[in-house]
Amino acid sequence: MRFRSKLPDVGTTIFTVMSRRAIDEGALNIGQGFPDYPIDPRLADFVHDAIAAGRNQYAPMEGVVELRTQIARKLEASYGGTFDPELEITITCGGTEALFDAIQVSISAGDEAIIFDPAYDAYEPAVRLAGGRCIRIPLLPPDFSYDWQRIKEALSERTRLIIINSPHNPSCTAITEWDLAQLAALVNDRPITILSDEVYEHVIFDGRRHASVLAHPELPERSFVVFSFGKTLHATGWRTGYCVAPAAMTVELRKVHQFNTFSIVSPLQYAITRYLAECADRIRDLPRFFQTKRDFLSRQLQGSGFRPLAAAGTYFQLVDYGSLSRERDLEFADRLIREAKIATIPLSVFYAEPPSMTLLRLCVAKRDETLAAAALQLRAFSERQTRA
Repeated sequence: MRFRSKLPDVGTTIFTVMSRRAIDEGALNIGQGFPDYPIDPRLADFVHDAIAAGRNQYAPMEGVVELRTQIARKLEASYGGTFDPELEITITCGGTEALFDAIQVSISAGDEAIIFDPAYDAYEPAVRLAGGRCIRIPLLPPDFSYDWQRIKEALSERTRLIIINSPHNPSCTAITEWDLAQLAALVNDRPITILSDEVYEHVIFDGRRHASVLAHPELPERSFVVFSFGKTLHATGWRTGYCVAPAAMTVELRKVHQFNTFSIVSPLQYAITRYLAECADRIRDLPRFFQTKRDFLSRQLQGSGFRPLAAAGTYFQLVDYGSLSRERDLEFADRLIREAKIATIPLSVFYAEPPSMTLLRLCVAKRDETLAAAALQLRAFSERQTRA
């Protein structure tokens, strides 16, 4: 039997590839975005309590109402406005499922979606599976800013979706309220939905305030906005996120969600509910927590030949290795694994047509000991390069 692939040119993600290489080479993995430190013990206790209390059967398809109520309160406190926990909030299997579901209900055969490179690699396959195609607009280093005139020129009669991500992975930038105003002006009176990936909403630095679509006066009525507890609670393996959208759009999202994952792990939902109610201070502390790690890694890399770029948010850090080599980033990242025993993520893989650049993505969501060890190995590699 011959089987026809719907995604014949899609291979294994760069995250899996580099993590496997790290294992094979015995390398320290500071590329893939997961913490190597434990979650808050109180959160672990809350999970145990939920299991002991018998919260072990199917949760409601849309998510337990207690959690959705806590989310509505959190959103109101963060962004103003009111959000109906029954009709406008859906618990999903991480942010990625919410993104997939929103794309499926927004895109039909022949439709176009605008995405911005460097783009999270889950966006385009989901658009293609829905029968659409992506119009990819590059954000260029070093500032990765939006060219709104170019975006306007990319709009067509087929444009049905624009996907934005802020704080932005992997460029570590943050969208501004001015950018959101430009976006609102572009889609006014057009049948275009906004999908806003805001999974790093709380990981934003230097006194910035996260510019959420939910806080804009016009955009929420046409937007799916996606969040992740995995990022917020240092628990990426929990795969628990949520999507916020107007009631009519949520109805359509749940049609896909119920036949995709149906419901999300029940005791985790009850544990997160309790954590939001009792430990909100830990969430408010996230900007300081990750900014401290960003600054620690930057200090450790001083004089190493790996120059950190300014990071406005996310728990990643871009570094420029241009003073050490002009190799393509894929080749250089491969050599780092072999020679420095450090696994990173090259930036070019997130572009359809990558510009000339010498940038790698590092993850700062690691113990200080891990970051210091990685910097030491990178410095030793740099010294060998210089001597050679």
